[in-house]
Amino acid sequence: MFEKLAKFKTKMNELEGKLSDIEVLKDVSLIRKYSKELKDLQPIVQRYEEYLELVLEIEESKELIEIEDDAETIDMFKQIIKDNEAKIPTIEEELKVMLLPKDPNDGKNAIMEIRGAAGGDEANIFAGDLYKMYTRYFDTIGWKIEVLESSDGDTGGFSLISFLIKGDDVFSKLKFESGSHRVQRVPQTESQGRVHTSTATVIVMPEMEDVDVQINETTDLKIDVYRSGGAGGQSVNTTDSAVRITHLPTNTVVTCQTERSQHQNRESALKVLRAKLYDIYAQEQASSTDMDRKSKLGTGARSEKIRTYNYPQNRLTDHRIGLTLNKLDQVMDGRMKEVIDALILEDQLDRLKDLGE
Repeated sequence: MFEKLAKFKTKMNELEGKLSDIEVLKDVSLIRKYSKELKDLQPIVQRYEEYLELVLEIEESKELIEIEDDAETIDMFKQIIKDNEAKIPTIEEELKVMLLPKDPNDGKNAIMEIRGAAGGDEANIFAGDLYKMYTRYFDTIGWKIEVLESSDGDTGGFSLISFLIKGDDVFSKLKFESGSHRVQRVPQTESQGRVHTSTATVIVMPEMEDVDVQINETTDLKIDVYRSGGAGGQSVNTTDSAVRITHLPTNTVVTCQTERSQHQNRESALKVLRAKLYDIYAQEQASSTDMDRKSKLGTGARSEKIRTYNYPQNRLTDHRIGLTLNKLDQVMDGRMKEVIDALILEDQLDRLKDLGE
């Protein structure tokens, strides 16, 4: 571990040198590349330097104890040794986590898709509640969203809504949200006060660029344009601006009609298509290569039940990690940090365990 950390420190110094080189400063792509690498290394190297400083203080304090005559000064150096030795194990564990292999998609924006599933109108209403929960959470951390496709439920909520989330390390924080979310509550239409169970599915995909997922638009795609739907009056787009794209090799279909121009809808639909194609590929790879890894966090499949939202008892339960919070009202208001952090920590511990085996 420490050999790798020393190399990271050397690498960071090299990057800082490159970013002050006149020739590099002329190339925007190189500036972007080196700046990203530097940004990734800085927190690791900073923590490593703190570790080295603690070790150095311990060594110096031990040497000074050997030559010091004053009892009070000796006690001071002993206290420094004691304090630093207590801090070191925590920093070592943090460094181990920092050195875990990173998902190359963690730093990407993400596309989230929420669908009403089992439960009819109540499922669609719940999908709308999940959308509000997530967007409130995004607001607290400064992320922005761009709706790509939506279909309203008959009595509220959404039968489907997909949207792009833009911000720092979005996919790393949201990738464990994929799966089946279950709600238990009394629907507004329930006259006898009975608790119903409904579900909505969530899928989170990293936003992919052209270079990540290559598509032959000439041979692979069937593109249809049609008139956008709407509530009537001025809100209806009178031109054929809505776009439906079918990826023929996989029969994957995406649509977009949220923008007023056909070109914008086409670009948005392609974003979703690239993300879905990557997700199909990733799921195939996971099923063929990761079957031996039994992660508590599961596979991210839509059918996999991951969480229950119990309104009568104001309780949220994440079944994968055994997390129970008796403050569902706060979570639905967007205060999701505790849930997100617990899932990330579980993943880190899981991967550290794998490395130790």
